[in-house]
Amino acid sequence: MAQRIKGQEVVVVMVVAGQPQVELTAIKSFEMKYELEIKKEGYLGETSDRRDSLFNGITGSMEVHLETKAIFTTIAAIVDKARRRTPGTIINIKATLNFPNGDRVRVIIPNCEFGEIPINFGSRTDYGTTTFSFEAQDAQTISS
Repeated sequence: MAQRIKGQEVVVVMVVAGQPQVELTAIKSFEMKYELEIKKEGYLGETSDRRDSLFNGITGSMEVHLETKAIFTTIAAIVDKARRRTPGTIINIKATLNFPNGDRVRVIIPNCEFGEIPINFGSRTDYGTTTFSFEAQDAQTISS
């Protein structure tokens, strides 16, 4: 019987300019989506629409608990990239999925671009969080 994969078997690493951001260890959630669009067009003499699809890239987000001040170094690198202060900076995200049957899949999302980065303290007793929303042109999947 196949066992389903859980979050404890998933490791996510953000890599900024070739350096893994090892301070981002308290990743609360991770989501990635393969963005596809369905196009349809109706023609005279046909009883249903014709369909086609387009691939529009990858989107996703990861929510991280704030553990150290080092997270602000990652945020600064993202802002510097957006402001073109550090030409050639590439930010990649790598997710490793370790399935219970021993299969391993690595998903590499190269050259991510980021949207707003909120920093949130929900209440007196909630942990501080930040969410990184990202987009990229493609993702590469490597199975082993």
